[in-house]
Amino acid sequence: MGSATPWAQATFGAVAGQLVDIVPACLLRAHERARNGHEGVQTQTLEAYGHGLHAVQYEELAAGLGAVRGARPVRLHGRTVTIVADQMIYPIRYAKKDVPVTAARLRRATGFRAELIRRHGPEPMQQALDLGLEELDETEVHPDLGLLAEDVRLVLVAYACSMDRGVMRIEWGSAELRREDRYLLWHHHESLPLDGRPAVSS
Repeated sequence: MGSATPWAQATFGAVAGQLVDIVPACLLRAHERARNGHEGVQTQTLEAYGHGLHAVQYEELAAGLGAVRGARPVRLHGRTVTIVADQMIYPIRYAKKDVPVTAARLRRATGFRAELIRRHGPEPMQQALDLGLEELDETEVHPDLGLLAEDVRLVLVAYACSMDRGVMRIEWGSAELRREDRYLLWHHHESLPLDGRPAVSS
């Protein structure tokens, strides 16, 4: 069983060590499945890999985390995600090259993922400036978000991965979304081990 950091132990309790092992293994399997899919269809572009990875990351995490004591699956936005100890474990591939997780940003400042982070991520470190831009506010909340209890917190699993190089980096932690530039502003993040390397807290 993996060695869990103090943050992981405080966040997930007794199952933290299991998660340190399970989460990276799931993402490594997701990459293998996506690469095999790309090779199967033999396209000259990486569409099959990218779309495949997006789908199977949820499937592999749901399957792997389902064995954890107290894990609870929930269907959101057409995907199954898992809640462990009132923490939703949610994957995001943030880069196709090995760059720090502090470079992670969303493609859009609105939509399901953005609203999920705003509603279930940490309280913002700085209050947003009131620029009178009411049109930026979401007019409709995605109905699936109503399925989540307000006290469910979000743990983002952010990873860098490409078809050629595989999974290069995995970090997890809590982050808010900066609306103006779509960057994730991490309140806490730490690496998850790959190939037996220890986890590192940041």
